[in-house]
Amino acid sequence: MIVVGVDGSVPSRAAVEWAVDDALRTHKPLRIVHAVDRSPYQIAKFPGAEWPDALVKAGQKILDEALAVARDRQPSVDVTTKLEDGAPALVLTGQDAAATEIVVGSRGHGGFAGALLGSVSGHVAGRARCPVVVVRGAPQQARGQVVVGVDDSQESEPALRYAFEQAMLRGATLRAIHAWQLPVHAFAPEIAYDMDDIRTAQYQIVRAALERFEKEYPQVTVVEDIQSGHPVEALTRASADGDLVVVGSHGRGGLGAMLLGSVSRGVLHHAHCPVAVVRSRPEGPQDAGT
Repeated sequence: MIVVGVDGSVPSRAAVEWAVDDALRTHKPLRIVHAVDRSPYQIAKFPGAEWPDALVKAGQKILDEALAVARDRQPSVDVTTKLEDGAPALVLTGQDAAATEIVVGSRGHGGFAGALLGSVSGHVAGRARCPVVVVRGAPQQARGQVVVGVDDSQESEPALRYAFEQAMLRGATLRAIHAWQLPVHAFAPEIAYDMDDIRTAQYQIVRAALERFEKEYPQVTVVEDIQSGHPVEALTRASADGDLVVVGSHGRGGLGAMLLGSVSRGVLHHAHCPVAVVRSRPEGPQDAGT
């Protein structure tokens, strides 16, 4: 099951459109979720029952409008709605046990108008255990390319699998980007580096990461893009020609919190197309039928 969060904003409408398209591609049902957050209005301080009723009615209207958008765009997709009490970030993150992916708009109502990434989308992308897609802007004409960041960590494997799957379903080329930087001490004149050896080592990293998935997805055409530079800059540039950028989360916080790494956060802030953040999902019960 794919879950999409809505709040009535323009970015959340774009998220619904992206999510219902992906539900069609993946043959999965779509659940549209809206969280009724009473805390900003300090409901407990108001004696009248009309306040919570008004919030519920407004939330149901948002869901009805999102449902109409989804059904109008992809009539064959099984779409349901769900209204929940609670803070939006917590409500959406709480869907991760049943969801195969969660889709959110880049920012919703409230916050700073110039912000590129809202607090809700940032929280969900950083903490949900399933892939999270952050959508900015209305769907564009397909460019036929999925972009994925590649490194030599085990944490990048789920991101690669997700990227190969998306490329296969879309009939798109997969552009695998590996950007590398010399360590700071490499610029010390007394230390010699063989640049050819470094380039060969970077190529071997990419080959080792991709080889397994190329065998599993032989129908996907892969373009290897190995370059010297910062990963955020490389992935952001590539996003201008991509339908989707896929990155691993790579973040760890205290007390078991799962947070975003610097690359995934940077790409979320600067990419020109939707970004999927994928982490290693801990083993546990999951609805395999969704």
